[in-house]
Amino acid sequence: MTQRGPHIVVFSTLFPNGAQPQAGVFIRERMFRVGAELPLTVVAPVPWFPFQSLLRLIRPHFRPDVPRVEVQQGVTVLHPRFLSVPGLFKNLDGVLLALGARGTLARLQREGKLDVLDAHFGYPDGYAASLLARWLRVPFTITLRGTETRHARTPGLRERLHAALERADRVFSVSSSLADIAAGLGIARDKLQVVGNGVDTRKFHPVDRDEARRALGIPADATVLISVGGLTERKGFHRVIELLPALRREVPKLLLLIIGGASAEGDWGPQLRQKVRELGLEDCVRFLGTMPPEALKQPLSAADVFVLATRNEGWANVFLEAMACRLPVVTTDVGGNREVVCRDELGTVVPFGDAAALQTALSAALARDWDRDAILAYARDNEWDGRVAMLVAAFRALGRSGAVVATDEGVRRVG
Repeated sequence: MTQRGPHIVVFSTLFPNGAQPQAGVFIRERMFRVGAELPLTVVAPVPWFPFQSLLRLIRPHFRPDVPRVEVQQGVTVLHPRFLSVPGLFKNLDGVLLALGARGTLARLQREGKLDVLDAHFGYPDGYAASLLARWLRVPFTITLRGTETRHARTPGLRERLHAALERADRVFSVSSSLADIAAGLGIARDKLQVVGNGVDTRKFHPVDRDEARRALGIPADATVLISVGGLTERKGFHRVIELLPALRREVPKLLLLIIGGASAEGDWGPQLRQKVRELGLEDCVRFLGTMPPEALKQPLSAADVFVLATRNEGWANVFLEAMACRLPVVTTDVGGNREVVCRDELGTVVPFGDAAALQTALSAALARDWDRDAILAYARDNEWDGRVAMLVAAFRALGRSGAVVATDEGVRRVG
């Protein structure tokens, strides 16, 4: 089928690549669906500085080499370099990112492959996009995904975040809570559009529980908790591990499955394994490593309850993925979590940092007889189709709404 409409360039420093296949999969999941309706190219710049290869002698996985060009699912993904000194000059990342990507985007524009620039995360990506849009005179959008909560409170970055959002033609937000943060910075509500993430129930669906357990070597009579995400402090696996001794006194055959690996935020795998050893939990905690999305339905179907004791989220795709496998969710009241786990029949949301509340919620969830068909029905009501239609309509409107001009305040449309 011939693709029609404006050519979208997705712009994000967090995107899967050959060296980091799990980085930013949630962006690809969302935007490649848009790419089925509109022509799409991805520009995913990677940080670089002259001596980073020396740092790999100490940190072997630091900034792995990424190919300049990839093709993923038929979509071209470009990886220009931009100067970024580890731990320093973070307030310059937006400018340096824009400078590093300018040549690539200018070439795409000359080739007729840049009509709308679509940035993900407010800073540095959104701020860089605001500069690039001004230089190249194209409309641009920003999608808020969760880091904005911290950046809105950080002097220096708050001002850059505000500038980026103010200049954007449209600001998408994966949750209402993030839209509220943008509004709190003074961004007009009519510029904000909440478009949550969806779930692919062809990829995430229940499989036979007993077969899933046999394949994973899990006893049929075990009670299974599962948690999925990058092994970082933010995701809170350690907060769950610390509760296991008390929970095991109530549920002796309790087992915790942890799925995930190192991410762009770091690797807490060694600390988590050390915590398991210190608490003598080697027999009830299993680290299954990273898995491709299409394989996750097996461990999810083998479990009884999903838990994520996270410190911050925008909109956690994994909640709907777990629900699509008939799992209730226990999580913390941060970001958009309560917007996903929005009813008692779907799970429990507890205050972040309240270990006693988390323990009580897990204990109750493990003992409760859940209406798992209702949980599955909710997931099916949150398929991707409706979300993608909203995004495609917004991009089409931007693509046909006239020329843009650069002003001191940012990019403005005429005609």
